[in-house]
Amino acid sequence: MSLTSPRVLRTEVLAGLVVALALIPEAISFSILAGVDPRVGLFASFTMAVTIAFCGGRPAMISAATGAIALVVAPLVASHGLNYLIAAVIAGGLLQILLAVLGVARLMRFIPRSVMVGFVNALAILIFTAQVPHLIGVPWAVYPLAAVALAIMVFLPRLTTAVPAPLVAIVLLTGFTVLTAVTVPTVGDQGTLPDSLPTFVLPDVPFTLDTLRVIAPYALGIALVGLMESLMTAKLVDDITDTGSDKTRESWGQGVANIVTGLFGGMGGCAMIGQTMINVKASGARTRLSTFLAGVFLLILVVALGDVVALIPMAALVAVMVIVSVSTFDWHSVAPATLQRMPAGEIVVMLVTVAGTLATHNLAVGVILGVLTAMVVFARRVAHFTRVTRDGDTYRVHGELFFASSNDIVHQFDYANDPDAVTVDLSAAHIWDASSVAALDAISTRYAQRGKTVTFTGLNEESAAMHGALAGQLKVGH
Repeated sequence: MSLTSPRVLRTEVLAGLVVALALIPEAISFSILAGVDPRVGLFASFTMAVTIAFCGGRPAMISAATGAIALVVAPLVASHGLNYLIAAVIAGGLLQILLAVLGVARLMRFIPRSVMVGFVNALAILIFTAQVPHLIGVPWAVYPLAAVALAIMVFLPRLTTAVPAPLVAIVLLTGFTVLTAVTVPTVGDQGTLPDSLPTFVLPDVPFTLDTLRVIAPYALGIALVGLMESLMTAKLVDDITDTGSDKTRESWGQGVANIVTGLFGGMGGCAMIGQTMINVKASGARTRLSTFLAGVFLLILVVALGDVVALIPMAALVAVMVIVSVSTFDWHSVAPATLQRMPAGEIVVMLVTVAGTLATHNLAVGVILGVLTAMVVFARRVAHFTRVTRDGDTYRVHGELFFASSNDIVHQFDYANDPDAVTVDLSAAHIWDASSVAALDAISTRYAQRGKTVTFTGLNEESAAMHGALAGQLKVGH
């Protein structure tokens, strides 16, 4: 797609402007969610968007400060402060580059859909619950203001999508509170907005093993959560645009963007599903220019209009985040009709992912627990697919032989009463690992102890190669 075309250029510029406008309230909200000044999230959104525009592997995808990263780092900010957060963001970026080199993008295909659904639902729940403190012990005017903002964001898109509904809600509520001088918590109450460009900083923390122990869990969370959300979003954009993307480049690009963000005092981030959909689906952007301009326009708006942004009532931002959480949650996944059709194992995996995330407030922990549960569910399911039948002096093995299924077959032979020569037909089976070869060795040994012989036939080429290389070589202590 050529940027020399006036139509394409106009589309990319306007898309970048719309995304920048929509980014402002979310960047501020995510800053508050993380427990840092709004400038930390706004600077992060600027540096993430601009850097990923050059380094990313998925054109037109938007990266900025996100709720997922905010939730990961919030406990660190509360316990150790901003400098440790910056150190964790830089370390998380380095880990992302390392994971990209190790090929983590290729491992994403091993994350089951049920884990991804649980990840999204847990993120939505955590974002929603994080808004509750802003609705407790506040002036009564906060509640009608939040209700009006919610109504605008629900009903305005049915009339027009020319302007982002969250922006309309924020502008109208800000104008109302200023004109009526009603006293409600505002963005300015949460911290000072930037009035200058971000500057290069190094985290003021001791460069010791103790510091590394403090930041390491959060750095790992930033790296894993950021890559998972970014690669999931990239796949979504691939499907929408019917184009491919370089997932490995996107992985190390996220790392570079987080390092740059940390060095300029930002809170880190990753790809944003909502803003990317505004850019790609609603605005029709397809190139890196829209991503770059989203960051540039964002910085111009907050630096030039910081005094105005400080007047935004928190009720409006709470309403924005509520809508984000509701739209993020996969309601189809919990519909009665879906649950009735879904295998029980898939539901368990989703629930474990959600429960693990909510219990630890760490999305990476939830995903890891979900993947481990999915592995157990899969192993149990496949183990039942292996069976042994008998036809005279011949046994026939059916199914996939691996560590979870092969041990059971040892007990399915009548060693004492079988004839002196037994045949085991494996033409309907496949040997996947050493555990299966060891199981076949155990069968041979049990027959040999009774003075009988067993012959394995029907092995396919791969199974025969593995059996030939390992048979008789797997005795404990050999």
